[in-house]
Amino acid sequence: MSALNASGVVRLKSLIRAQERRQGARLLAASVCAALVSAAAVLLLGVSGWFITASALAGLAGPLVAHSFNFMVPSALIRFLAIARTGGRYGERITGHDAALKALAALRPQLFEGVARGPVTHALTLAGGEASSRMVQDVDAIQNRFVRLSAPWGAAAGMVAGIGLALLTGWTTALAIAAASALGVLAAALVGRGLAEPAGRAVQAASGELKTEFAAFAAAAPELQAYGIKPWAVEQLAERGAALERATQGLASAGGWILLTQSAAMALAIVGVMTTAGAASPPLIALAILAAVTTVESAGALLTAFRHNGAVKAAVERLGDLLEAPTSTPRHSVAPRIDLSGANLSLSPPQRLAVSGPSGVGKTTLIERLMHLRPPVPGEASLGGVDVAAVSPDAARALFAYAPQQAVLLAGTVRENLKLALPGADDETLWAALEDADLADRVRAAPAGLNAPLGENGARLSGGERRRLGLARAYLRPAPWLVLDEPTEGLDAATEARVLERLTARLERTGQGLILVSHRPAPLALCDRRLTVTGLAASGAVQMAVRETV
Repeated sequence: MSALNASGVVRLKSLIRAQERRQGARLLAASVCAALVSAAAVLLLGVSGWFITASALAGLAGPLVAHSFNFMVPSALIRFLAIARTGGRYGERITGHDAALKALAALRPQLFEGVARGPVTHALTLAGGEASSRMVQDVDAIQNRFVRLSAPWGAAAGMVAGIGLALLTGWTTALAIAAASALGVLAAALVGRGLAEPAGRAVQAASGELKTEFAAFAAAAPELQAYGIKPWAVEQLAERGAALERATQGLASAGGWILLTQSAAMALAIVGVMTTAGAASPPLIALAILAAVTTVESAGALLTAFRHNGAVKAAVERLGDLLEAPTSTPRHSVAPRIDLSGANLSLSPPQRLAVSGPSGVGKTTLIERLMHLRPPVPGEASLGGVDVAAVSPDAARALFAYAPQQAVLLAGTVRENLKLALPGADDETLWAALEDADLADRVRAAPAGLNAPLGENGARLSGGERRRLGLARAYLRPAPWLVLDEPTEGLDAATEARVLERLTARLERTGQGLILVSHRPAPLALCDRRLTVTGLAASGAVQMAVRETV
């Protein structure tokens, strides 16, 4: 495990512990109920064995003994224990799962916030399928941890109850049951660590890889069909599925070995009872044998936890990898003045800067570094007189409203996608932004209007419409600078002219500054400064120069 991953795991464990403390009352109730269930189950079977054997012997002894035998007290005790076991099981399920679900409901937003506020390298390298796998599958695995926190209580209560019953037969019998139970738990723990834990890790990893690859192929389905390589994709997914199946079989095999240790411990306990309780009465021997069986069985939930430990540990590590400690930069607001040291250029709103240059030389990289969407390079630029690398991500991002070249749209409605930029916006504000992006007529034509669903990443819109919806969303964000990356790419000349005309009017109305990346002459004509990016230096800084001032 790397140092950065270890740091994230520590952060995640602290979040989990915080939820354990927050759900302490429910987890305690679940543990008490689990203890009640195990104790009641051991006592129920033991008393039942004694009662049945004693009743049979009383009946064989004749009517006089049968009539004098007290049936009422044992039968009432058996009924009470059965009710206690059922009620305890219900209480354990309710309180344990309630605690787990409430903890996960609090953990998921904290995890998402941790990822969102962490280093941007994660967001740039994490595939969508992998992110979904970790935020859903791995968080669900942690649910098992909360649900199984009551398992040690149940195992301990069952052992105490079983040993207590066995003491009626003799202390040597009680010792035999205790030794067999302890050996069974120890053997199961060793098998769990040696077999189940690696298998659980493999299942978690293989499942995540399958989901990641499936999501990637699903997104590229048209290309797979067009190039005739769908069979290849199916073969790749089949290989991932086979790897998951092998890992699952390994986990099932480990579970079988754990059950075998339990069965062996149960047999050892029974042999111990038969060896040490020879002088006791038959009813007490029956009680001790059944007490031995249920004492070993009471550790079942603990053995299940051993089986799932590997998956839980893998989930914690995979989620911890997302929670790399954020960069420690001071949090302070900065003035919206931009200084580009490489071009000896200083800008403030409402100035407009055009960024041009050949494809791939770093135009988008430059503006994304300004916004901390990529790790900034010290000395490349400053915001408000402060080196951009020393400005906190929140303070830097507050200065910019960004419409990227490929805007990502949620699989929701037009309204929901627009409100990402301004959650409190009313319909009038939303329509105004759509008008400025020349998209209002298209949205009005949809039967649901602002509530029209867009499909996955705006699948129901054309490429130009998706671009203009991203533009409208950027218009809604109140920021000193409007940053547009190829805002009219893919638009016809007439639509481009309308979009640029309305953009000009909006800039004059709001007083925003503009940073515009484009290869097209019409958008570049809106700007009074032009910056040409020529490439990346060996240090990683963008090489640039002011080529023209209009």
